[in-house]
Amino acid sequence: MSFRDNVTEIIFLGFSQNRDAQKVISGLFLLLYVAVLLGNGLIVVTIMAGLASPMYLFLSYLSFVEICYCSVTAPKLILDSLMERKVVSLKGCITQIFFLHFFGGTEIFLLTLMAYDRYVAICKPLHYTVVMNRRACGLLVGAAWGGGLLHSVGQTFLIFQLPLCGPKVLDHYFCDVHPVLKLACSDTFLVSLLIIANGGCISVVSFMGLLTSEGRRKALSTCASHLAVVALFFIPCSFVYMRPCVTLPADKIVAVFYTVVTPLLNPVIYSFRNAEVKNALRRLMGRKGCWEEK
Repeated sequence: MSFRDNVTEIIFLGFSQNRDAQKVISGLFLLLYVAVLLGNGLIVVTIMAGLASPMYLFLSYLSFVEICYCSVTAPKLILDSLMERKVVSLKGCITQIFFLHFFGGTEIFLLTLMAYDRYVAICKPLHYTVVMNRRACGLLVGAAWGGGLLHSVGQTFLIFQLPLCGPKVLDHYFCDVHPVLKLACSDTFLVSLLIIANGGCISVVSFMGLLTSEGRRKALSTCASHLAVVALFFIPCSFVYMRPCVTLPADKIVAVFYTVVTPLLNPVIYSFRNAEVKNALRRLMGRKGCWEEK
């Protein structure tokens, strides 16, 4: 049977079946999601208003991607927690997988680019303006988006071509490759290996590359903020995607870390502790105050 003939919709179990608990979950994630939007949105506007160095260019794109990445899962969770039946269409499920891995893959590559930028700035300061010129930065950002797209297309294709028989219930709050693989009615061993190779290895190889870069001792002492964000994102992703096709009760909690917590902490860790960003933010607020007076 074809993919679409067997399963037309998927039901999420979410975090709890208790109605009162679901309302609390909805309210909590609504607050977190609004904080993600405001925090990262403010960083994007602040950088666009007055910070032009490559580091801040990459950070603005990272904040934008964080908003998009969190928006793939959080709004539906907020709404589903108020519904008695949490359902997504098959097309909606596949679309969610595509954008989840598109923005997630792009974030991984952007974090790697930011580490490379810091490496050049710290270890080769005399060559920094030559290496990280505007054209090079544009190409690197484009490559990050392209890498995320290729990763996402690969993951989505591996899922889309599988025949799904059900049961059409996922013990999760969004569609992802491993939970959906459990619905397949064919052997998924090879597909699981390809998913691990495409997804998990990107996380692990990028993470190890960051930690083992030349001049790492100097970089580690200088870029603690970057490493904190990297660890918060890469470690949960590696836990989920670098193992066989099995789902664990902890997966939903772990997923919250890389889809909500990391986007929430990104502005705090990266930007609000940065003197240049804080000064740019004050100038932006001062300019807004002048406009209001006029």
